[in-house]
Amino acid sequence: MKISKKENYDVVVVGSGAAGQAAALTAVENGNSVLMLEKGRHTGGSANYSEGLFAVGSYLQKEKGINVSTLDVLKEEVEYSSYKADSRIWRNYLDTSAENIKWLHDEGVEYEGVQAMGAGEATWHIYKGYGDGAMHNGLEPRFKKLGGELLTSTSAINLEIDYDGNKKVTIKNEANGDIETITAKVVILATGGYLNNDEMMAKETNYDLSRLITVSCGKGTGDGLRLGWHVGGQKYGMGTAMLFGGYLKDPGQPSFKMMRSQMNVAAGQQPLLWVNENGERFVDESVVYNFSYAGNALYSQNKVYSILDKKIIDEMAEKGNFMGLGVYIERGHKMDKLQEEIDQAISENKPFIFKADTLEELAEKMNLPRDKFVQNIEKFNEDVKSGEDKSFGKDPKYLRTVEDGPFYGFKLTVGAYCTMGGLRITPDNEIEDEKGQPIKGVYATGNDASGLTGDTYGPNMPGTCAGYAFYSGRNAAQHAQKYLK
Repeated sequence: MKISKKENYDVVVVGSGAAGQAAALTAVENGNSVLMLEKGRHTGGSANYSEGLFAVGSYLQKEKGINVSTLDVLKEEVEYSSYKADSRIWRNYLDTSAENIKWLHDEGVEYEGVQAMGAGEATWHIYKGYGDGAMHNGLEPRFKKLGGELLTSTSAINLEIDYDGNKKVTIKNEANGDIETITAKVVILATGGYLNNDEMMAKETNYDLSRLITVSCGKGTGDGLRLGWHVGGQKYGMGTAMLFGGYLKDPGQPSFKMMRSQMNVAAGQQPLLWVNENGERFVDESVVYNFSYAGNALYSQNKVYSILDKKIIDEMAEKGNFMGLGVYIERGHKMDKLQEEIDQAISENKPFIFKADTLEELAEKMNLPRDKFVQNIEKFNEDVKSGEDKSFGKDPKYLRTVEDGPFYGFKLTVGAYCTMGGLRITPDNEIEDEKGQPIKGVYATGNDASGLTGDTYGPNMPGTCAGYAFYSGRNAAQHAQKYLK
């Protein structure tokens, strides 16, 4: 039994996340025969969990009187990346970002509004129903209505280019193992990077995987990168994951469920007090306002524990937290379930949490050097009372003593959403070979493409990764149309 309806297509899109859906819909709107492949049973990929996307100059920003300079964003992003990001790619992305917001709206995507994250600019356009709503109430129904073909539980396992430039795509039915080869004039790779491939992560990055917890769809295993490299695409820009600071690892439930936990936000996302395996502070904890920097800071130590006392827990319950986690738990949200969640975790003996009536007892439970831990907490408390963080210069508005028991320690892992890069591309999203020449008709988009970041994702302009996925999918399909003609 055949897997696909046809043997020949104008465009084959590998992956059905934000980049894949945008590419497939744009290509079918241009009048092409389009096949979109999804190796899992469900479409949308990690975009289902995204909250919003980046743009400057959108109609939503204009309605609110929000003015963000395109040139300022360009300069900030390339400087933040130490000029490892491609200024040409950023320039094109910025110039079309407002139009992408409008295009998505016209395709059925609805928005809650536009806002900032952490200390960043108000560039984050939040869609109703999160990414899941954008994918399944907007783009995918439109793609199917216009005659696009979607195959789920179907992976692309090989890619070849013949002498005439035709792309031979070998696809596999993941349910029964059937394999067949189809032909396409254009292939667009949109498989979401390699975060969920432990072998690639160990080889291509410097992260300690035992301390990394992945919050994604679980299907980012580098499929698109392998296909692109196989046809001669240049490996480039590997090694960067989008980190989002401290996160609690609960082996008893899927990692994404912690996103809505007040305890997780209180332990991992607040500018309060962290100590390392030696019981020492090691950074100004308000680094959490740039979650990628926070992830880097946590990785600079072998182990990290967040320390809270009863007083600060009560303060966050009554007055609200200092820092939220995306729009799952917003900044200033009153943590009315925090103590209840903590008590439940203690009663269930969760491996990430420790409770004690004294600091000495807490140190012993966390297996930290007791005297050094207590001395460091006492020194920190003295700084708090003096109104000056003499060690790291933290803003006094975030200084709180740790002296009212019971005390709680939380072992932090580092959360990660996705990897960035892998295939070098032109500004048209066409992949380049080892000599820097485009491989005609093969495109890389979203997290399969390089050029957006350096070694650290930049959250001061929130939504850039999701926005780039939509933009790059559209950009690839638009330039593919020129190639097809």
